[in-house]
Amino acid sequence: MRINQGKIIDTRRRSLLRAASASVAGLAAGCHTGSQAGAAPAGDPWLRAKAIVDRFRQPLTFPQRDFTITDHGARQCKVVTVDGHVAHHEPGKLTTPAPDAPDCYHAIAASIAACSAAGGGRVLIPAGNWLIKGPIVLKSNVNVHLASGAHVYFSNDPEDFIKYGEHDCGANGRLTLSRWQGNDCLNHSPLVYAYGQDNIALTGEDWTSILDGQGGVPRANGDTWWDWKGKRKPGPRQHEAQTAVNPRTPASVREVAPGLDSAQAALLEGGNDKWRTDEAWLPTLSEAGVPVARRVFGRGHYLRPCMVEFIGCSNVLLQGYQLNGAPFWQHHPVNCSKVEIRGVHMDSLGPNSDGFDPEACDTVLVDGCTFNSGDDCIAIKAGKNRDTRFGPTRNVVIQRCVMNSGHGGVTLGSEMAGGIEHVYAQEIEFRNTHWATDPLNTAIRLKTNMNRGGFLRHFYVRNVTMPNGVNLKPQFYKPLPGSPIAPKSVAPGAGAVITFDCDYAPSADNLRTRPPVVEHIHISGVRVGNVPTAAGPRSCYQAMLFLGPVGFDYNGSEAAEILPIRDVTITDCDFGTPVNAGQPWYLYNVRDVSLRNVRIGGKVIDTVLSHRA
Repeated sequence: MRINQGKIIDTRRRSLLRAASASVAGLAAGCHTGSQAGAAPAGDPWLRAKAIVDRFRQPLTFPQRDFTITDHGARQCKVVTVDGHVAHHEPGKLTTPAPDAPDCYHAIAASIAACSAAGGGRVLIPAGNWLIKGPIVLKSNVNVHLASGAHVYFSNDPEDFIKYGEHDCGANGRLTLSRWQGNDCLNHSPLVYAYGQDNIALTGEDWTSILDGQGGVPRANGDTWWDWKGKRKPGPRQHEAQTAVNPRTPASVREVAPGLDSAQAALLEGGNDKWRTDEAWLPTLSEAGVPVARRVFGRGHYLRPCMVEFIGCSNVLLQGYQLNGAPFWQHHPVNCSKVEIRGVHMDSLGPNSDGFDPEACDTVLVDGCTFNSGDDCIAIKAGKNRDTRFGPTRNVVIQRCVMNSGHGGVTLGSEMAGGIEHVYAQEIEFRNTHWATDPLNTAIRLKTNMNRGGFLRHFYVRNVTMPNGVNLKPQFYKPLPGSPIAPKSVAPGAGAVITFDCDYAPSADNLRTRPPVVEHIHISGVRVGNVPTAAGPRSCYQAMLFLGPVGFDYNGSEAAEILPIRDVTITDCDFGTPVNAGQPWYLYNVRDVSLRNVRIGGKVIDTVLSHRA
């Protein structure tokens, strides 16, 4: 930070808006160099995990003074019951503020401002129902605390999240610097936001302290936040979705990146107009080297904001509340250090409702949380395309958590171009409570491909239980045309207990020039239970799936080294009885997967597995 004429200027923010992304060549070189430099320390790797946890033993402190939002004019609201969606396209009853409910945005903002001006403290949201038509923006040394019985309803109107941003983008609204699926942009504000702050907390008294994003509550026109993922039924607003071609997108990427030659532009655009959808246009801007200040979304675009997103913050605590109905990812710290999420109940079954997605963060503790997620429970990220300036995510401990439903339990990727290293998961129950109707697809999951690249190294898992197994049905992936992998032969989407997928959604990215590196993975003490089926007790479709990088997919102009998944040990595990007993594991481009004292279908297996692509 520097001081200029009495104003505080955040040089990190300014540089982020100007910065061009790292080159593809530099990233590839960094991946391989880091792979050698990041060797695991000698001795027990779990000592490193303990050292990470020990960094959180001294709790964050805040001055002992309260700023209650009612002192700044906040008023409770009445609620009514409406028809909405309790999960993506699943109808149900929801509560929402009654028409003409008072807006508490200004009262909460004033309370935070007063608390900050006094040197910090606690902003208290008392018991009751509260509507806020805008974001909660945290400041240093402020703890926003929800009392027992406090239910905060965030507006479900997207217009309320383009009113107060720091960047006036004209017809697109006042937008906020954020990150969407690994790419930086100016967009609707996250519902809870902080940028460049230190010593901040969002806490609740218990799980009756609720933050409600109202992702499935319809607006007057009948649409919800979740409809922006893609509407199920055709209608007059079918185009209002991240998956629809947006007429605001230029006809050629060269209109925003004139430095590209025709061959480069053709590679980014691919063979159809899918690149003109909002969800593809943003990564295309990154690949084209377009500065963040010109990646303007907001009004007229359909990229849903995260529920809680902190960027460039340090000493962060999230504790003790319940989160419902997130428009998009539930918790998303980016480029943050020393982040703790403890005792939070995440219950959001909408599309992309990942529970906790730390991205390019260092020193993270996830402890005692419960996940009911519409997507991955935890998904560790590290940038996408050329947005890797914040580097890897590293030094993460996940422990004593419960995963009830979701796509993946502990997931790494898919946006991981900056790399992931030193991740430790222990004492976790992948409970899979809803195994009969909404099963957990896979428990331990890696997702990357030739575009997302990056590295995963030094990943350790121990002492986890799965009393109800995982999804018994396979979810096959679609390889690229001509791939050496036959269609419907590999099921990384669902069915395996351990899934390492280095060919995730290969057709989603037109540029595929970043071979991933996956190595040094050590998993022990996994106990998988069976559930009753007509064919007898079963635990999963397949015990393990290791789909290494597929060299066929690479489309770079220069030769690249494509390494197998390597140095994997799986010890002292019982995978129950798979449905696919004839093929309990799948291997492609894998070297040295060592199984020691591994039980599958009642048989003990000690062997080393490899597959040469």
